[in-house]
Amino acid sequence: MIDMHEIVKINLDNEMDLILAHKRSMKIAELCGLPSSAQTRFATAVSEIARCSIAKGKESVLVIGVQADKPSLKYIRIVLNDTVDLKRNNPEAYAYAARLSGNIDYQVTGTGSVTSLTHMIPNPGLISETKIKGFKDYFKYEPPLSPYDEIRKKNLELISLSEKLGQSESRYRNLTESLPVAIAVLDQHFRITFGNESFRRIFPPPIEQFDKGNLAHLVYQDDIDRLFGAFGQIRNDQTSFSGQARLMMQDAAIWHLFSIVPNRVDDSIRSWLIYFVDIHAQKVVAETLRDNTELKSIQNRLEAMNQELQFKNRELEQFAFVASHDLQEPLRKIRMMVSRAVTGLDSNQREELYLDRINGAAERMSKLIDDVLNYSRVGALPKEFRPVDLQKVIEETMSDLDFVIEEVGATIEIGDMPSISGSDMQLRQLFYNIISNSLKFTNGKPKIEITAVHRVVAMTLDGRELSGDFHIVSVKDNGIGIDRQFSQRIFNMFQRLHHREDYAGNGIGLALCRKIIVDHGGAIDFESTPGVGTTFHLYFPA
Repeated sequence: MIDMHEIVKINLDNEMDLILAHKRSMKIAELCGLPSSAQTRFATAVSEIARCSIAKGKESVLVIGVQADKPSLKYIRIVLNDTVDLKRNNPEAYAYAARLSGNIDYQVTGTGSVTSLTHMIPNPGLISETKIKGFKDYFKYEPPLSPYDEIRKKNLELISLSEKLGQSESRYRNLTESLPVAIAVLDQHFRITFGNESFRRIFPPPIEQFDKGNLAHLVYQDDIDRLFGAFGQIRNDQTSFSGQARLMMQDAAIWHLFSIVPNRVDDSIRSWLIYFVDIHAQKVVAETLRDNTELKSIQNRLEAMNQELQFKNRELEQFAFVASHDLQEPLRKIRMMVSRAVTGLDSNQREELYLDRINGAAERMSKLIDDVLNYSRVGALPKEFRPVDLQKVIEETMSDLDFVIEEVGATIEIGDMPSISGSDMQLRQLFYNIISNSLKFTNGKPKIEITAVHRVVAMTLDGRELSGDFHIVSVKDNGIGIDRQFSQRIFNMFQRLHHREDYAGNGIGLALCRKIIVDHGGAIDFESTPGVGTTFHLYFPA
């Protein structure tokens, strides 16, 4: 037996809920094709059991759905959970419901009781998963049966939105707390409204105001004017600012890269995002090398470290932008809309103007934070690489995308794949993003070919030197293609080449792919013809 498809849920509190239970069980019976007499008997049996919950029960929840044991055998099923032994309180009602329904099951558990009523669907082949989704949409968007029903619906929607808001805030806070970068948000009067753990270590409480008076003992005297002068320069130039300053930590002046990003609303700066990155080791080595020609080899390594540092700084700048705008703006919108939805408007106006927008903003924020968290995790943990069969990884990825592949009618051919040393989880993320892009960015039925070759290479790719034996896995599709002029952009975080209305996504997928394959000692490249298709080449050390 497989799980029941839940269509509608009702909390049984009063007589109005009893009416809802009767009407909705009657409607589901009608939608599933039961004859009129069977509809009435089934709904009456449901009402008898629901009446017991309202009279004697506690914390009663009624769920109505469709259960499919197999394609040729489907049932309408109601499940009533209660913390009270209902049958013991009213055996006559249960006996009457059994005579009406004929298929009733009752169990007493350690936490209460579970009642189940089922009725066989006469034409199960007509009740597909798409049809069941249509049933859910019917009850989701049906007009309210009464003012009570309308108020209950709005309350449930607001509770759901409140939970999503709490989850978004928790994920955002966990993300910023986990970064090895000092991050703070200042209001327009430079009061500290948020500081992550790294920031609190550098500027410990009770400091509440970010100004010269409070921070004179924490910022090196020669650098304090440069740091605070940046705020005035931002106001004049209408742009963000990056610079370097020394912070006093344990009686030592430690060099930090700092960036300040203004958050504007209606051409007015409402808050500031500021972050600090410790660059002291790089500064000390650089100053030493200026006077020491014998350390040329160290200088070469330093240059490589500086290139990596610049790359990380660009990532941090991109993160700073999304933290100040893409993450905070949906959060602000959710708060504003929820506030408006509960005051000053009637229920019809709330639904027409705000609730769908709130849901959309919450979902986008949740997906964006998940993507950023996935990106930040790659390379953050100690490497525990082991032999991984790419054939198995790709086949399991195909299984994860099975519904999308069927929906778009895609054809996928997979050649013989090698085994490599790596992280199974990261490689699954890599191929999931590459293949899902091929399924998404298309104007027709996708055709994808995945092949692998083994070669000895000596080349520079994506700014990295590749030399030795490599497995080259190629993923070729017949999608919309990518103009080569965007080759430097597509692997950066939050870079999108299309409007969100045309193709969904946050612009993180390919950046995550590059980070994963670099973490595996390889590189990624592509070749593409707009309107014809794209081939991504993944280089893995053999």
